[in-house]
Amino acid sequence: MPQVDIVIPVYNEGDNIGRVLDTFVAKVRSSYRVLICYDRDDDNTLEALERWPQRGRCEIELVKNRGRGAHGAVMSGIERSTAPLVLTYPADDTFNAGHIDAMLALGEQGCDIVAASRFMPGGCMTGAPWLKATLVRAAAFTLYHLARLPTRDASNGLRMFSRRLVEQVPVESTAGFCYSIEWLVKCHRLGWRVGEVPSQWFERNSGQSRFRVLKWLPHYLRWYRYAFATTYLRARSVTLREPLVTRA
Repeated sequence: MPQVDIVIPVYNEGDNIGRVLDTFVAKVRSSYRVLICYDRDDDNTLEALERWPQRGRCEIELVKNRGRGAHGAVMSGIERSTAPLVLTYPADDTFNAGHIDAMLALGEQGCDIVAASRFMPGGCMTGAPWLKATLVRAAAFTLYHLARLPTRDASNGLRMFSRRLVEQVPVESTAGFCYSIEWLVKCHRLGWRVGEVPSQWFERNSGQSRFRVLKWLPHYLRWYRYAFATTYLRARSVTLREPLVTRA
């Protein structure tokens, strides 16, 4: 069994996916499996994978989205995963494969979430549209400094989750990448460990982003308020799927 399953949601990422996988082959020393999560059989990512010359050096599994959109693709991949740790990874990210082993090390040391942070020393966020940049930076700053979340980048989609979190903490979100901040704030409420490593983010120059700032904003605000309630109010406990298993 691989140490980590890497879940990559795709939508016509034919120009990017080979370059992303090349960085895994070159920089990841841990054992891993890649789960490519797609909506349609005519997605050009699938054709690009067939042509990728290093296919034999990387274990890849195709996962058909049981629903539609980014949220359904990621959830389908996470449900298919079996490794002790699950990493969600953007389909155009050719910059951060070198951080995967460090994230895995923190996960194996007992962190239930390892966040990749653009806003800690060694990280960056470059080229984002002004609205997205303003909202993301403002949310990250207030959640870290005021709500006291233990990461400086609450909304980054590059994130690692433990098997305990995946199996025991249900996802209520139904839109976009909200599951990521939902699991983060629930993990914080439970008192489970969160670690972080620096990451780099650059606005994509190929393919189409599936991030919809205004459409998903109300969904994000629900968990933004939840984070503050955890810190300042008498917050309710998180309902788990099964009795809590103490990690060794």
